[in-house]
Amino acid sequence: MWKSSFRLLKNSVKPRPKHLQWSNLSTQLQKTPTEVVDCVVIGAGVVGIAVARELALKGRDVLVVESASTFGTGTSSRNSEVIHAGIYYPPGSLKANLCVRGRKILYKYCSDHGVPHKQIGKLIVATTLTEIPKLRNLLDHGIENGVEGLRMMEGFEAMQMEPELQCVKALLSPCTGIVDSHSLMVSLLGEADNYRTTFSYNTTVIGGHIQDNSIHLHICESKDLEKCVENSSVRTQLILVPKLVINSTGLSALRLAKRLCGTHHGVIPESSYYARGCYFTLSKTRTAPFRHLIYPLPEDGGIGVHVTLDLDGNVKFGPDVEWIEGMDDISSFLNKFDYTVHGDRKNRFYPEIRKYYPNLKDGSLEPGYAGIRPKLSGPKQPPTDFVIQGENVHGVPGLVNLLGIESPGLTSSMAIAEYIVSKFLR
Repeated sequence: MWKSSFRLLKNSVKPRPKHLQWSNLSTQLQKTPTEVVDCVVIGAGVVGIAVARELALKGRDVLVVESASTFGTGTSSRNSEVIHAGIYYPPGSLKANLCVRGRKILYKYCSDHGVPHKQIGKLIVATTLTEIPKLRNLLDHGIENGVEGLRMMEGFEAMQMEPELQCVKALLSPCTGIVDSHSLMVSLLGEADNYRTTFSYNTTVIGGHIQDNSIHLHICESKDLEKCVENSSVRTQLILVPKLVINSTGLSALRLAKRLCGTHHGVIPESSYYARGCYFTLSKTRTAPFRHLIYPLPEDGGIGVHVTLDLDGNVKFGPDVEWIEGMDDISSFLNKFDYTVHGDRKNRFYPEIRKYYPNLKDGSLEPGYAGIRPKLSGPKQPPTDFVIQGENVHGVPGLVNLLGIESPGLTSSMAIAEYIVSKFLR
């Protein structure tokens, strides 16, 4: 029942003000129940939860609206779980600044709150002489971004540290680490909940409009959206009128931004791209071949098929990059992406991994999981920065769009929350 799905809203909403005018809305919207709220965060991934927590800590009443049945079901639970240092990103970019800041906040938060994590370090490796200049560029980027402890190593030094490794040079990043992303989200969510944040699951924001200089969010139950097809009529079942709304929907953020009517023409990126990445796990070995994370040089659309260790010592390789198309708005809102890992895809993994791990045995890779990265640039295009848009950019009062929040989104999550509160909270 609709009332059951929104049972948590009754304590956080207020009746519609009588001065609201509805003359320019469709008949259906004029009859739709409308409620006034303080802050709405759309999307309960790690960034959305971190933002909700930060807003709640500042004393705001926060409502988190999530289309899935629970938190963190998208990109937040389908990544490498790496705490990045801040090496790859152009100096002065949001990715660089928020990653470096976010890493420091995240390590402290995990230590203070008992979130499982480990600072194990990373080696970025050049396996041919032609790759060395790219490795030096990464070193320069990292130093300019303020990454501590970076050191260029000769191949023999790196191979002494990691006997299974093969490389001609390596860049050591000692402050890179790993984190249990689920435990992190549980901790952040628990704090947000303690400060009276309300979470409404199975609830989808399908669009919005501007009325009386306020944004009005169009809401429906996810189960009813499931019955619709793209371009069919989706009935709005509730309208929320927040003072502040954060569009943190990850994979569907750009599509939702375009459905929030009233934005200045041309400020929302024209296209969204999706990079699907598969992970394979290492089997048939009793001990992990590496103690550090091992990364090749970045590739088109990603940072290469790398070695990641989890907190139990298990080894996984990935992700690769597969550009996918054909998603409509409704499917993206409901996270209807194909996350299947096809076993034959491992045939592409073996030669890539053996460039730096030549002793990888045939038959030792097993399908793991897949994730989708929301991107603002497509194949053969240069990487883009995070896009964090407020009213000064798009013209919609109280709306903050978070677009293209891919890697290092997990590392940057708490810094993104801090940035939003400092820049947009009034």
